Amino acid sequence: MTPKDLLNKTCIVTGANSGMGKIIATNLAKRGATLIMVCRIRDRAHVALNDVKMQSKNPNIDFMTTDLSSQEDIRELAKKINEKYPKIDILINNAGCMSFGYNETKDGIETTLATNHLAYFLLTNLLLKNLKKSNDARIINIASDASKSGKINLNDLNLKQNYSTFKAYSQSKLANILFTYELARKLKNYKNITVNAINPGNVPNTKLGQGSNIYTNYIKTLPKSEILTPEEGTETTIWLATSNEQKNTTGKYFYKKQQIKSSPISYDLELAKKLWNISAGLTNLG
Repeated sequence: MTPKDLLNKTCIVTGANSGMGKIIATNLAKRGATLIMVCRIRDRAHVALNDVKMQSKNPNIDFMTTDLSSQEDIRELAKKINEKYPKIDILINNAGCMSFGYNETKDGIETTLATNHLAYFLLTNLLLKNLKKSNDARIINIASDASKSGKINLNDLNLKQNYSTFKAYSQSKLANILFTYELARKLKNYKNITVNAINPGNVPNTKLGQGSNIYTNYIKTLPKSEILTPEEGTETTIWLATSNEQKNTTGKYFYKKQQIKSSPISYDLELAKKLWNISAGLTNLG
């Protein structure tokens, strides 16, 4: 029986209408959370909302639609959340994309960078004030094993001069980890907030995995023991969000409920600071 250990806690999951995001949302709802499902398409959000309510038997579930590649939409989303929910306990930045071919958002940002990194960066910063009001706030950023191959091109984050789908994706996932570590450092005086990143593992049965020939071909090279179901891929996130033993753990990277080392470049303090400053400039956070 699922424990009701999230009663009176407000939880936000982005990309919650399908795949691992929906599994995470359902689990948190079963634990009694007041849940905000952030989804991109309203019709799909309605279907997912009703499904999660039915599975969890929890009426305290809300959904908000937004395009996380749009900074205007993210600001509007954060405004609505902050006004409606004065205290936020758990923020799970899960939504992601893999752009096949070079595309820019209306903000002039390459789509993968905008959705996978700058959305995490901007939304988290805009919600920080209400996260600080929780006695036990947890921010969890979904990264990827692809981060090991990532490089940060500070002079061309859009990768306009040398774009490839995998370069853009792996750069964005490395950026997730650099952001996690730098945010943890900036919040070191706030003992009530933790921020960690996770590698969900190789999960082919998701919209992201099914949409990528690169990823599909990569999966074929792996032994079966390294391929996870969506349910297995969410276990670490749910554990980090709810475990008492991880209440004070911050600035770490996890895989299969274990702290692991991220790529050597992810520990570059100067790179993290520069990426933070560039990201703040790109999102007009100052």
